[in-house]
Amino acid sequence: MSARKSAEAGPIVQSTAEIEVNGVSYQIESGRNRRLLSVLREDLGLTGSRYGCGEGECGACTVLVDGVPRRSCITYLNAVSGRSIVTIEGLERDGELHPLQQAFLDKEALQCGYCTSGMIVTGVALLERNPNPSETEIIRHMQGNICRCGTYRRIVAAITAAAAKVAEDQA
Repeated sequence: MSARKSAEAGPIVQSTAEIEVNGVSYQIESGRNRRLLSVLREDLGLTGSRYGCGEGECGACTVLVDGVPRRSCITYLNAVSGRSIVTIEGLERDGELHPLQQAFLDKEALQCGYCTSGMIVTGVALLERNPNPSETEIIRHMQGNICRCGTYRRIVAAITAAAAKVAEDQA
């Protein structure tokens, strides 16, 4: 019976998507319903982006697509073909953590750690757009990311500390 349903739906069309992840280009075979999160985790072994809700509501799977935060659990692979993707693994440079990654450690802005990669990636996007955000701007920008442990105050403190560190390094 399932074979008949498959035949009625038509053949699954395979295509190839070309994506750049953390500066490396990949050719990935994709069906029409392939999600970016599954490609990152299963095909590329980049497990920092987490499967949380699967509906784009919690932010645990957030990655940067051309510098803009996107929920990889609801982003189709074909929609990001030819685009640049940065995951939590791609934020460090030459063995040095991104200032926001370090600030999360310094400010103990994580508890269970499940939301952390999405929080950091979303925070990095804010700091790229606004290197000196106010507390209100941080809270507004981070609104769509959920921390079940409730470390929101420490997350805001980490983003503030990272902004100060970046400003200090640039001076």
